[in-house]
Amino acid sequence: MDEISRRTVVVEFAGARGGEAPLTWGQSSIWRLTTWRGDDDPYFNMPWVLPVYGRRDLGVVLGAVRRLVERHETLRTNFRRGGGGMVQCVARVGRLVVEVVEVAEGGGVGPMGVAREVAVGLAARVFDYAGEVPVRCAVVMVGGRPRAVAFGLSHLAVDGGALDLLAADWRGLLAGVEGPDPGWQPMDQAVFEREGAGVERGERAFRHWRAVLEGVPRSMFDYPPGLGEVPRFIRVRMESVALGVAAEVLAARWRVSSASVLTTASAVLLSVLTGHRRVVMQLIAANRHDPRIGVLVGPAAQDGIFALELPEGTLSEATRLGHRQALTAYRHALYEPLRLMAMREELGRERGGPIDLSAYFNDTRGGGDWPDLPAVEPPGDPAAIAALTERTTFSPAGSWEHVDATTVQFITGQARHTCELHLLADTAYLPRATVHALLRGMETLLVRAVAEDVPLDTVAALCGITPVERPPGWERSRQGSAGETAQAPDASGPVVAGTAGG
Repeated sequence: MDEISRRTVVVEFAGARGGEAPLTWGQSSIWRLTTWRGDDDPYFNMPWVLPVYGRRDLGVVLGAVRRLVERHETLRTNFRRGGGGMVQCVARVGRLVVEVVEVAEGGGVGPMGVAREVAVGLAARVFDYAGEVPVRCAVVMVGGRPRAVAFGLSHLAVDGGALDLLAADWRGLLAGVEGPDPGWQPMDQAVFEREGAGVERGERAFRHWRAVLEGVPRSMFDYPPGLGEVPRFIRVRMESVALGVAAEVLAARWRVSSASVLTTASAVLLSVLTGHRRVVMQLIAANRHDPRIGVLVGPAAQDGIFALELPEGTLSEATRLGHRQALTAYRHALYEPLRLMAMREELGRERGGPIDLSAYFNDTRGGGDWPDLPAVEPPGDPAAIAALTERTTFSPAGSWEHVDATTVQFITGQARHTCELHLLADTAYLPRATVHALLRGMETLLVRAVAEDVPLDTVAALCGITPVERPPGWERSRQGSAGETAQAPDASGPVVAGTAGG
């Protein structure tokens, strides 16, 4: 679809209130990541598209955009440094410049495809957080009629859960029907966290994190790094229908969530690779089980701490234990980030070195399942599920020279028809062959588990994972309840990278 013209229109908005408040804990978590990458890096910007439902004219669509910004304060918020730290500044009135992109009819990619391309462009530029609202917008027109709307959004304004709420609001606004007042906005959340019941909740999370950190390995990756690739960090995507079907079968069989199946399998594979029986990972928690935060349009996600002492038994036993540990991690994922960082630094000094929490699992599926997976006949048949592995594909999904505080991160994609599993890895510790082996190993492990309950001591051979070999001087030692730590090598000792086969 060839582009014909571009022009801009100005949408003036007037919300119910403006004001200033400290950052919420969710905003603070994103702000730290955003500033770590530098002022000229748009890594945490989010491209997003919405369809235009029905035959609407441009005035109606622009009116719906205006009401979206007026209803949700996060879309008209600046972020500035105040006397006591960063603050959110909500503008009651303002102007949003909207691009109108007119394209010819009959193109190949369709209006939504064009909108996705436009959205990527809108998100490719950094935001001026102090002087610019955290949303950019364009309307894609075909034959003089609006067909889709493209957005570039700052992660400081929204997360995945917030996008779901905005999408639900959008259809009604196009029809001229508004839902209930949003009611709970980021400024309200900031007060709740500092003056309301959120204070005690934050204290409980803080105590839980401290107790867990006192007993986990100081690092899962306590072996010398190699040179790595250039760029050093890579992300590989695996699309596996077999993995999705197997995860859902096992979740139903073991009465856990498919997220817990994938999280535990990730922990098992990391245990096999690194030799640690106690695995520690951070889980990205949506934090939306609280009814107030559930309707909040703004960033609410934070990290939860997941520690799993793997039993000597089978994958089903590990997964039931992992499910309980994951629920505990999500329950304690609302806290003041800067205070938690200070506590981690203090514990690191007490334990003789920094506590490395650079392994992550992030489930980005909106509903926690794959609603459009193909049916398997007969349902749950191991042979039929194993046959689905022939459809599995791998593809590169990006590379970067620097990624904050990550050695490995398992990420589920948002595809509805297949399990889209990404692995982001530091190639100095996990070479490219290891990344592919872990992804394929996840599929192999869960597909086999449909047929038989896999003993954990057989996973290495089953999945083709070669445990890391530490050179002389790099031996793990146990320091009481403080968990496993690595002995430093001799000055003359060799420096080699651990590898995994497969």
